[in-house]
Amino acid sequence: MSTASTTPPPHKAEPLRPQQSLQHIDSMASLHLLPNSLAPVTPSFPPPTLRHSSVSTFVSSPPAPHPRRLALSACAKRKKNPWLDPFDDGEDPDMEYGSLFADGKQEEDPRPPEDPDNPYGFLKFPMGFNVELDSLAAKVRGDVRRCCCVVSGGVYENLLFFPVVQLIKDRYPGVLVDVVASPRGKQTYELNKNVRWANAYDPDEDFPESAEYIDMIGVLKNRYYDMILSTKLSGLGHAAFLFMTSARDKVSYVYPNVNAAGAGLLLTETFTPPSSNLSQAGFDMYHQMVEWLGRPARNVPRQPVPPLKVSISKKLKAYVEAKYSKAGAEKRKFVVIHGIETDSVASMRSKGDTDCLLPIRVWAEIAKGIRGVKPLFVIPHEKVREDVEEVIGEDSCILFITTPGQLAALIDDSAGVIATNTAAIQLATARNKPSIALFSSEEKGNLFVPNAQEKRCSIVSSPTGKLKDIDVEAVKNAVEIFEGSPVFA
Repeated sequence: MSTASTTPPPHKAEPLRPQQSLQHIDSMASLHLLPNSLAPVTPSFPPPTLRHSSVSTFVSSPPAPHPRRLALSACAKRKKNPWLDPFDDGEDPDMEYGSLFADGKQEEDPRPPEDPDNPYGFLKFPMGFNVELDSLAAKVRGDVRRCCCVVSGGVYENLLFFPVVQLIKDRYPGVLVDVVASPRGKQTYELNKNVRWANAYDPDEDFPESAEYIDMIGVLKNRYYDMILSTKLSGLGHAAFLFMTSARDKVSYVYPNVNAAGAGLLLTETFTPPSSNLSQAGFDMYHQMVEWLGRPARNVPRQPVPPLKVSISKKLKAYVEAKYSKAGAEKRKFVVIHGIETDSVASMRSKGDTDCLLPIRVWAEIAKGIRGVKPLFVIPHEKVREDVEEVIGEDSCILFITTPGQLAALIDDSAGVIATNTAAIQLATARNKPSIALFSSEEKGNLFVPNAQEKRCSIVSSPTGKLKDIDVEAVKNAVEIFEGSPVFA
């Protein structure tokens, strides 16, 4: 009885309190989330004291990472700098490697077929992908195979640039000459057979469109010029434009003042004119550039400056002949009158002479003194026709001319020219036609028409220094110069 009383009764599990029951469920859930390869370790202490943070101390080995996590970590290690490309997840497993032409997806030959009419010769590669190299001897000699001329100004300035183009052709046989000029100046080069391509781009524009500016640089750069000439007075901006064309020799005029600062660093050769208006030098406005281009070199004598010449096509001659015949004029029986005062940009006057147009009333007095030939009034715009008919008469011969080529063809079929300081005087000289040039002063006349007697040109100047005060009687007396024309023979 005493023994039975000393034996302890069997242990009975106490019921869990609400807080302990929640901890027990939490610990069981944590053990259930372990990987299947790891068996949970049964603790030796009662479950109520088990916590979630103490489970990791009883794990025998670290958990094995997932295969996708391995791939991501490997890609992260390969990235040198995640800030360079945040979307770079590594190498593309489907990427194909190999040569572009042999093992790549492009199997056909991308090169164009050989073209015998290609102005760049029989090249085995498209222009711009591989650079054609000059020989060292050609560079030492300074040979020029492709030359670009950036000509500032309008019709007058581009027309007087013709002797420079001919000088380049004579000095460098076989050279290809291209021209960049204003849209109005580009029209002049239909009279020049020595120019290959003429591009319309106004170099005098102070603030050009960005697209046009970049496009023109790309066009000139892709032509691989050996030399580029510019008649625009260069500052740092225009010098940078010439520098970006990647031409070997970059030659240009520069400002005669502080605006030329920095331009010489980007140019190969520079010329400083006496004034900021190059056209004020008259007919020989490009004499500094001509002096440099025609310089003597190794076994090459000085190249003389050729005279001004223009070429007129047969199609243009036929078109103009039909045009003036419809207006009532006959071939070799009319005198061209050019220089009527108007606000049209097609007046073809020089930038160096602002006073070079006459009112219609003065031209009407001059036309009265013309005998034996018919005066033909050239107008630059149709709005001037009514004014001419009102002053001179409806039976007057009036012709609307739109391009310098048409004016040259008209002068070539005429008996002579009476004009102010416009392109008509220079075209008459180029076609060896007698002319009467009206200037505001005798100094300007000798400047724009040097050696006038040799060019069959009679200069009449104003006594007051203003063109509107021109002596009409002196002009009528000078009309006798047309007696040497074939129409009076």
